[in-house]
Amino acid sequence: MPIEKNRLIVFCMLCTLLSFTCNSYAQQTQPKYSAATVSDPQVPVEDLELLLKPLTKAELIGEAEAWLGLLKEKTGQISAAEIQMRQQSRQSKQEIDDAQAEARTEAREQLLVGISKLREEQKTIVDRFNAVLAALKAKGGDIAEYEQYVAAASGLGLAVQHVKDVSAFRIIVWGWLKSTEGGLRWLKNIAFFLITLIVFYMLANAAGKLVHKTVSGSKKFSDLLKEFFVTTTRKAVMLVGIIVALSMLDIDITPFVAGLGVAGFILGFALQGTLSNFASGLMILMYRPYDVGNVIEAAGVKGKVDSMNLVSTTIKTFDNQIVIVPNGEIWGGVITNVTGSSTRRVDMLFGISYSDDISKAAGILEDILSKHDLVLKDPAPIVRLHQLGDSSVNFVCRPWVKTDDYWTVYWDVTRAVKERFDAEDVSIPFPQRDVHLYKAAAES
Repeated sequence: MPIEKNRLIVFCMLCTLLSFTCNSYAQQTQPKYSAATVSDPQVPVEDLELLLKPLTKAELIGEAEAWLGLLKEKTGQISAAEIQMRQQSRQSKQEIDDAQAEARTEAREQLLVGISKLREEQKTIVDRFNAVLAALKAKGGDIAEYEQYVAAASGLGLAVQHVKDVSAFRIIVWGWLKSTEGGLRWLKNIAFFLITLIVFYMLANAAGKLVHKTVSGSKKFSDLLKEFFVTTTRKAVMLVGIIVALSMLDIDITPFVAGLGVAGFILGFALQGTLSNFASGLMILMYRPYDVGNVIEAAGVKGKVDSMNLVSTTIKTFDNQIVIVPNGEIWGGVITNVTGSSTRRVDMLFGISYSDDISKAAGILEDILSKHDLVLKDPAPIVRLHQLGDSSVNFVCRPWVKTDDYWTVYWDVTRAVKERFDAEDVSIPFPQRDVHLYKAAAES
């Protein structure tokens, strides 16, 4: 029994060794992937992106390594040229013969031109390499090490070292300005950036006018809500335009868009109170409990609505104070729109003494209301004996008027009633009390 167990163990070990050997042989005999996109280093980036789309992650790694090799080779050529440039600079400082100095200066300028050309070629490779890295990252590849190499290899280098050398700096800058991957490229990008902003500015205005034309005829929307739709549309179009314009400058807008989402979450958490007012402002705009110019009473404040935004409402009180009330406090409480209707009823109470003629007093009140120009005929004004008070017989006087005429009618009728009652001997009693005295019986 032990012998059979040992044989089984030996058999398993042999199978494992055989499997490992076969796998190693298969890996060695498997043909190595050959990068196809590096055959043309000048391939347009748009075409390169299409060529990379069907490749797998493993194949993209091979492409990245191939482009990394091209970048290393070009960076090595730039380094060799810069070393030669430094040697030329050191030798020029030791020159005594003017002819030799002039010859070395000419050779130095040629080197600078060559370095500028090499850097232009390096920039071309970097652009294509970045496209490969973007495709590799999209399919789950780790590109951090590649990106670090690109950042380190494509620095300014020589331009910074020779910034004090006017002639060298001039040649470098002029070469960069004439380069299709340098100054000309940035000139084109800036031109497209400005054109994009102008186009989207025009689109934003056109979209705003279209929305304004659409909502202006609707009676369901308040003026504030209409303005909100127009402003939001314009700002949304301009935001898209800014993002598109930034992409014209070869700026990767993916982190920018992602950053907007993160910033929105942080701001939303930090500005909970403000967002509550914002939501209340939207509800006010939608349900229209009041509009600009209305006289309202809300959150303990009474006055005329001067302006409103999505966060707060500005109310001008009748004594000309400016009160800014958060929309959350307004929407969360009772809102009284004093001027929300075109007509209002004026409620007044007048009293006469118990000794006066009731019919005569009622006739005087009806006559005053019928002769006032601002009192509406429909609905008809009401004059009724309302209550028998402690000191007076009280009439209710309820004329209907236009909202703007409320206080004018109130004050006119009050004055007219006093004058007519005095003229026709109808008394307006003041509170009075009867006191009865009883004489106590004398003690016997």
